[in-house]
Amino acid sequence: MKGAPMKNPNIILVLIDDLGYGDVSCFNPQSKIPTPNLERLAQQGRRFTDCHASSAVCSPSRYALMTGRYNWRSRLKRTVLAGTAPHLIEDGRLTIAELLRRAGYRTAAVGKWHLGMDWQKTDPDTVLNDDVFNKVSPLPDWGLDYDKPIQNGPTAKGFDYFFGLTASLDQPPYVFIENDLPTCHPTKTLGDDDCNHSFPDSMFKGDRGPAAEDFEFVTAVPRCDEKVLELVDQYAGAEQPFFLYYPSLAVHSPLAPAPEFQGKSPLGAYGDFVMQMDAFVGRLMDKLEEKGIAEDTILIFTSDNGCSTITDIPALQAQGHYPSAQYRGAKADIWEGGHRVPFIVRWPGHVPAGSTCEQTVCLVDMLATFAQLTGQTYGDDAGEDSISDLPLWLGGDVSVREYTVHHSLFGCFSIRKGPWKLEMCAGSGSFNYPVEGKDTADMPPVQLYNLTEDEEEMVNVCDQHPDIVDELRTVLTQYIVTGRSTPGAPQENYPCENWPGLDWLQQAN
Repeated sequence: MKGAPMKNPNIILVLIDDLGYGDVSCFNPQSKIPTPNLERLAQQGRRFTDCHASSAVCSPSRYALMTGRYNWRSRLKRTVLAGTAPHLIEDGRLTIAELLRRAGYRTAAVGKWHLGMDWQKTDPDTVLNDDVFNKVSPLPDWGLDYDKPIQNGPTAKGFDYFFGLTASLDQPPYVFIENDLPTCHPTKTLGDDDCNHSFPDSMFKGDRGPAAEDFEFVTAVPRCDEKVLELVDQYAGAEQPFFLYYPSLAVHSPLAPAPEFQGKSPLGAYGDFVMQMDAFVGRLMDKLEEKGIAEDTILIFTSDNGCSTITDIPALQAQGHYPSAQYRGAKADIWEGGHRVPFIVRWPGHVPAGSTCEQTVCLVDMLATFAQLTGQTYGDDAGEDSISDLPLWLGGDVSVREYTVHHSLFGCFSIRKGPWKLEMCAGSGSFNYPVEGKDTADMPPVQLYNLTEDEEEMVNVCDQHPDIVDELRTVLTQYIVTGRSTPGAPQENYPCENWPGLDWLQQAN
């Protein structure tokens, strides 16, 4: 696309938590939740209809986005991190923030980190949670030393500034962190029935744990929203370009819309929360216009995975709203509803306004895309699975990805090529029906779908196309064994004696 000569633009990356593909009206015209500001963003930018997180859950998809490396190459082979988990991004590994800092960017992150950080402990023998499903931390204060700097957090991974929470809105400790220190000590305990307040719905809950006096669920998201707008005010007009990463706490549970949005949607707290998120996107767009930097800023909007079942998806569907649109599954699942996400990019004068791209892209591609954008290179030990999407952003329509790998909550693999998608499991790959080993005794051990003919993934054709099963399985095996899916020297995956989700590979060997 023709336009002014490229210079390093500002970059704002908004990553919404647990937003379904079908929740956004410009991706699903049948959505029952009004999202007019995302409609406006799409009209001014380019909408990608076949974008995917690398994983169907939070921590893994964020690792891939940050590093350009599939999440399962890290120590996190399944599930998600707890709020007290140690750092996941390996020491010395290149991140998108560090890449952009090398290119002269000021870098900042606000909101939900969820990639682990190393808390200091008052008692070195205290055992902290790593896996979110392994709750061992004692109450009330968990033995954390809130006076000592946290190690290996965002400021150690390429960010000049950080403000936010260590993990999801339902994961303690409920303490805001600025750079490497909590802003307040915990003085109370929140979670479980303590968080019901005026919300009788059980969806408004978090895990029980320590909280700072200034922390409330309904004010957490607005507080982060305001911090993002403050940083735009602060950075606008400077010669130095900025990268602002905003992994929002919305719309993850507990569903805690601010008072002014409660009752705004026809779908209860979840719809209200989505509308609140959409309103913020509008405020952010207005702020960029106000500061005169909209034309010099790439604004990216996406989600880390599909809609969570905590929202009571059957109840939403009964009202005519389908959070995954026409796709099967939800957050945690290997099916499209688990990892297909909305993706919009706006860059006036460069990205064709009001356009749509149907080519497959993945959030793991951010590193290579930003590298091409800023004219940088990196070694074989970085971005092992990242492919630049910049040609597609600028209006191209030639596929950049031949194969794309997906991953579920329980560590099950899937690989996609064009319309063909092979899933190396019999069921959902998660706790949703059918559960592997529980509900799948009479099912084929793998699933193969032609998404052109069967986008709902309902007709398993693995027996009819053994050649395609073999091809996709062979490529997936190569990607796993060589430690990369892009050209370059082989790399090592984080070792795992009994790697969950790789039974099929171990049996073949």
